[in-house]
Amino acid sequence: MSTADTLDPEERKCLAEIAEHGCHILAVWDDEGNEPDFAYSVGFPVSVGQPEVLVYGLSREIMKSMINEVCRQCGEGLELSDGLRIQGLLEGHDCIAKWCSSREAIDEHFGWALWYHSTQRGLDVEGFYQIVWPGAASGLFPWDEGVSQDVIDAQPALYESVA
Repeated sequence: MSTADTLDPEERKCLAEIAEHGCHILAVWDDEGNEPDFAYSVGFPVSVGQPEVLVYGLSREIMKSMINEVCRQCGEGLELSDGLRIQGLLEGHDCIAKWCSSREAIDEHFGWALWYHSTQRGLDVEGFYQIVWPGAASGLFPWDEGVSQDVIDAQPALYESVA
């Protein structure tokens, strides 16, 4: 396990944000624009007793706001589960939590969470919830018939089931 004197400034920032706010949020983007942006949490298992979460395809500010709100709601007793509708993340629309335990998806998307849980807790990340949002105009989710291709393309399905 890492000690405070062996951590770099970014690692110390991550630990401080988990301690102060319940999670550290990383926004990841593709400067080339070939892949959709995403953001993910680090610290949910410690602060709220829930798996980490990930959101794809919206602005960094909105994705960070959504993750912070999920953290807040979990702190007040929300129990994440596959297919759970979550209110209050996007104005006028519920979002849905979808479970993912793909090792490939975890390794590809959760770098800082993997660092945190292995070095600070001696544990691995074994799964997470992808927070899936509907199209603003239609209210349809990526798995719904008639949904816009833009909604599908903006949030790749890392989860196991479609409904």
